[in-house]
Amino acid sequence: MKRFIGILTILLLTVQFVFAGIITAKELAKLSKDGNVVIVSARQTSDYSKKHIKDAVNIYHKDLYKTEGISSMLKSADEIAKIFGEKGITENSKIVIYDNGSNKASGRLYWIFDYMGAEDVNILDGHLKGWGKVRGKVTPKATEITPATFNANPNAEVYADMAYVKAHKDEANVILVDVRSKDEFDGIDEDENITRKGHIPGAINFEYNNILNDDDTIKTKEEITEIVKNAGITSDKEIILYCASSVRAGIVYMALTSILDFTNVKVYDGASYEWNADSSNPIE
Repeated sequence: MKRFIGILTILLLTVQFVFAGIITAKELAKLSKDGNVVIVSARQTSDYSKKHIKDAVNIYHKDLYKTEGISSMLKSADEIAKIFGEKGITENSKIVIYDNGSNKASGRLYWIFDYMGAEDVNILDGHLKGWGKVRGKVTPKATEITPATFNANPNAEVYADMAYVKAHKDEANVILVDVRSKDEFDGIDEDENITRKGHIPGAINFEYNNILNDDDTIKTKEEITEIVKNAGITSDKEIILYCASSVRAGIVYMALTSILDFTNVKVYDGASYEWNADSSNPIE
């Protein structure tokens, strides 16, 4: 009987990790010896070299971008899959991502992994600060990596390009959500890489940090449910998320799809960088 309860507990925890999208430092400490767990530092290489969670590999989101055109748009699926494989990651790995605490880089990677067909993607709640609280091991030493094969299976249902946004943004069943700050949304305080100020017509403003606590941990499901509901974002609609470069959109994507179980959410990859650069596109 005790063995059955133990097995059942493990199964329940596994289901929780798969669907919640968030893993605590305590949970990671228990799982870190699992050979299928891959911890991913989403920080810049210079930060990784100073200190990172023991056994973590490093993937900075900008390394997954095209080198020509809009600076923040994804490389081809084959190119990204090659990078993942070189980091020892397969589509079946249990992936745990962390960043400097802002949830921006980790959220972006979360969406990219999900788009690429990874089956089990999680963000470490509290990031390095949370890991330190459980006295988790850190090191400056680069992790030895055994290359693997990541079999890409891109999911078009979570990806939007500019043509898609143009064609669908005004439909009654679509909610276009700009997750930047209100000043950015209003064109007052804009990213220097955005040539024309303002937002895509019809978009609503929902700042990405609405779902975060003051210490940058993720708010509870109940809190996020209420916040999202009050913003007019509902699961019966198709949600298209964007920001300046869709880095901040990733953590909102995680919250909607993994915590609230929304089933129809896309991220506009080109975001304001692409939309506002095209003078034929309207902005408000």
